Formats: sequence, C-alpha cells, structure tokens
Amino acid sequence: MEANTPGIEASAVVSVQGLPIASAMPAEVDESVVAAMTAAMLSVGERAAHELVRGNLQQILLQGDEGYIIIKGAGTSAIITVLAKTDANLGLILMVLKKISTKIGELLSEE
Repeated sequence: MEANTPGIEASAVVSVQGLPIASAMPAEVDESVVAAMTAAMLSVGERAAHELVRGNLQQILLQGDEGYIIIKGAGTSAIITVLAKTDANLGLILMVLKKISTKIGELLSEE
C-alpha cells in the first residue's frame, strides 16, 4: 500500500484481539505494541461513537506534529492502521483504505 499510495509511510493489519497479522512498519516500531494499541483505540472509538449517538464507527483519525495515524476496521476480525505524512491527501488515503479494508475483511472471512 505504501508503494502505491502517495503519503502513506507505513501500515499494519492486526486482529481485533490486538495481535499482529501483517506489518510494514519502521524497524524502530514494535509491531506488538502497535497491534495492542490499535485494537484498544478501535474498541474505545466504537464505544464513544455509540455512547455519543454518532452511529457506526467508520475510522479513527489521529493527527500529530509528524503526521497522521488512521485506524479502520477490516471485517469483523481485523483492523488496518496506516501512518501518513502531514501533507498526505487524506481523501485519497481514506478512499484506498475503504477498498483495502473491505478486501481484507473478505479474505479473512474465507478462512
């Protein structure tokens, strides 16, 4: 995904239980920590969307000084996390994430 979408620096697919499935993260990033944090943030985000009557959670977007973290569910058993640059085209990345998360969800439901 990083090679085909401008602005994406890294990505990971993790289970909803917080375990790594696949990752293209920088060497200094601990994949296990990313997986656990991603699952926890998605869980809290889903609860917040429900409690605040915002409907079903679509994605979580975090913005820091050095770029974005985007978290999106991928079917019922996986989550995709993307690190994006500060000048990234978020519309393009969200469109790509929607397609990829659907495909990942379909692939994992076949198992």
